[in-house]
Amino acid sequence: MRLKDKVAVITGAASGIGRAIALAYGREGARVLIADVREEPLEGGEPTHVAVMDEGGDALFATCDVSVWSDVDRAVALAVETWGSLDIMVNNAATYAGTPLLETTEEDWNRVMAVNATGVFFGCKRAVAQMVRQPPRGEVRGRIINISSQHGMICCPGDVAYGTGKAAAVYLTRQIAVDYGKQGIVCNAIAPGKIVTGNEGPEFEESRQAYAMDRTPWSRLGKPEDIASTAVFLASDEATYITGHNMMVDGGWMAG
Repeated sequence: MRLKDKVAVITGAASGIGRAIALAYGREGARVLIADVREEPLEGGEPTHVAVMDEGGDALFATCDVSVWSDVDRAVALAVETWGSLDIMVNNAATYAGTPLLETTEEDWNRVMAVNATGVFFGCKRAVAQMVRQPPRGEVRGRIINISSQHGMICCPGDVAYGTGKAAAVYLTRQIAVDYGKQGIVCNAIAPGKIVTGNEGPEFEESRQAYAMDRTPWSRLGKPEDIASTAVFLASDEATYITGHNMMVDGGWMAG
């Protein structure tokens, strides 16, 4: 129960990595608000907030488009009104274009950046605004975890908008850690490698999956639970002196 009675908002948590983080947080005692544009998981099954409650946790769902400030503001406000604080903000929601530079339209670019960059900016800004107003628990007023990507550090073949947006998330992480550290805000990122989820798109084509498996030193591709366990650690008191870090969880991909 490393997160007992802590309040977490997780964007994009209806499915995939966000869903796994929400379930892990619930098992560790956190009160979890699921903020997503959809309630039904892409993988099928019951909604994430229902699954958390079925396991004995406390959870809510809020419809939230992270590219819209009022949605993000409303989701955080609901968590604070319901449970009294915001201890953990996980900016996980993301999208992709799947196109190289010359095939990426202005509309493609704006749509991806609105979620992957502006959405993280909105989530961080709203979280910090709440966290600096609340008393610290020990040394920390609040923790922010941004889900970045290995493609925020190396190029994302065939998807210039996705990679650029994820690089922005890494930069925001460092900036916030530096600017607000003395006020008790911890901010880190997690950079997943190839994680097998219920999503669809070019990254999940059979040929790309085979390449990813060959390229990954570990004996399998990643699971959402691999990211979730890292997110639990970074949200816990065990990780207080870690801030401004982009933690790779990639089965050794970046080491090769």
